[in-house]
Amino acid sequence: MIYLQLFWAFFISNILGYGGGPPSIPLIQNEVVDHYHWMSIKEFGEVLAVGNALPSPIATKLAGYIGYQVAGVPGATVALLATVAPTAIAMILLLQFINLFRNAPQVKAMTQSVRPVVTVLLGTMTYQFLLGAVEGIGWIQTGILTVASYLLLETWKVHPAFVMVAAMVYGYIFIG
Repeated sequence: MIYLQLFWAFFISNILGYGGGPPSIPLIQNEVVDHYHWMSIKEFGEVLAVGNALPSPIATKLAGYIGYQVAGVPGATVALLATVAPTAIAMILLLQFINLFRNAPQVKAMTQSVRPVVTVLLGTMTYQFLLGAVEGIGWIQTGILTVASYLLLETWKVHPAFVMVAAMVYGYIFIG
């Protein structure tokens, strides 16, 4: 039963997450944290942070890690299969129609209409992570990390992976 739940959680998240990894993250969070309770919002945020520091698509990293945590290697395999299955199925079934409808105004309108929804989902997830951070380490530490990260990323154009490593080191030294 757990394998079916894993498959369904990641399949639905990725089939509804039109547009790639970022739109599917809140959907995966909903399934993993709210629906199946496999991890807390804090744990999900930590997994997401580490996953973002590594190369490759975020959805597959989340699926592999969460699947492994829930049901070992078979769970990771099932979750990864469920993550890539929607794209593979769509590519096989719709490959012949891609050139026909690529420039259709309806397809362009659909893509444009999905963007605000994704923005709201990502904003909601960010707000939940902010509340979790404040609850876990307080406003001062959260503010220091937020301002420092912003300056490093936007002002000095430091690579995000280095910013994440620096935040982890800061957390290890000053937060415990």
